[in-house]
Amino acid sequence: MNRLPFAILLLAPGALQAADALTFNDPKPQRYELTARASAIDPRAKPHPEIDFVFEKGGKPADVENASVDTRVAPQGRLVIWLMGNSAPLFEHVNSYGLHAIRVHYANGWFGKFGKEPAPPDDEFLGKIRLEAATGEDFSDVVSIPTPDGMMERSLQFVKWLAKENPQGRWDFFLTPDGKALRWDRVIISGSSHGSTTAARFAKQVKVDRVVMFCGPRDQYESWQALPSATPANRYFGFSHVLDGGWTGDHYCRSWELLGLHQFGPIVHVDKAAPPYGNTRRLITDADVKGDAKRAHSSVTPGSAAVKDASGKFLHEDVWRYLFTHPVEQTGQPVPSDPNCKKDLRKAVPAK
Repeated sequence: MNRLPFAILLLAPGALQAADALTFNDPKPQRYELTARASAIDPRAKPHPEIDFVFEKGGKPADVENASVDTRVAPQGRLVIWLMGNSAPLFEHVNSYGLHAIRVHYANGWFGKFGKEPAPPDDEFLGKIRLEAATGEDFSDVVSIPTPDGMMERSLQFVKWLAKENPQGRWDFFLTPDGKALRWDRVIISGSSHGSTTAARFAKQVKVDRVVMFCGPRDQYESWQALPSATPANRYFGFSHVLDGGWTGDHYCRSWELLGLHQFGPIVHVDKAAPPYGNTRRLITDADVKGDAKRAHSSVTPGSAAVKDASGKFLHEDVWRYLFTHPVEQTGQPVPSDPNCKKDLRKAVPAK
């Protein structure tokens, strides 16, 4: 079984040195939105219909990738890689914080085939598939995802394309000097639900600047969340709604504790607190979603399901900014493990 090159794991995240700072020199500062097909960018890219990873669906391109940057905003020198479907509202927000953002088409369709109950005997079964889908390296025996179709290589090829197509956006800042790899120490890996779970699993393997997890992670019958982490635990941030089935089922609270996030403060109810929320890494909301658990699941990210106040402003604007920009060295005080959060959820389901 292959493993990632050791050099990748040595790219430690941290504050940029002054000489390493990113600046824009755009004669016409603006917000850029760019799209491209993964299959057009990299001729090595291949579909894998056996795991619902295809280039076309319903006669329309399915491998479109998205990127955006706002050169009117002072850049933070961080690239958000989003591991779910395209989210224009999310990208607008992170761009307003001075962050670059991309969404790549990578082999994540396997979840519909393998992500169902009952739990398999291997308590890292899904985690291994996630890691293979993210890295393109051989971690799982049930899928075969080559390097060009993994998230890492798709992201590299997309950023290289962006550096040529949109030099005003300074996408080259996220490439190593030889252009053969991404600077993962400058990457914020993020997603919701299925995507947040893969983001967390990937960050266990590769050091990144930060992990932002909306409505997740799940993999509630697995233990990979407790594995040693290449990314320091204080760099993981989570946000969930309390009506979300993943929350009521203890999926998220157990993952957060296995990741070690209780070492950085208690779970904070954002609707009853103000930034910086005690510098914690675990945030929840009970914002009014009319009792709809499905809407609750999506309500924690910018978009149509998100809750607005009486003036029409998104209720969680401050939360989103906190998740993506709060200084990672500022942390809350450790708290005990929650005795009411069930850690072993395998007992309730039969093995495959």
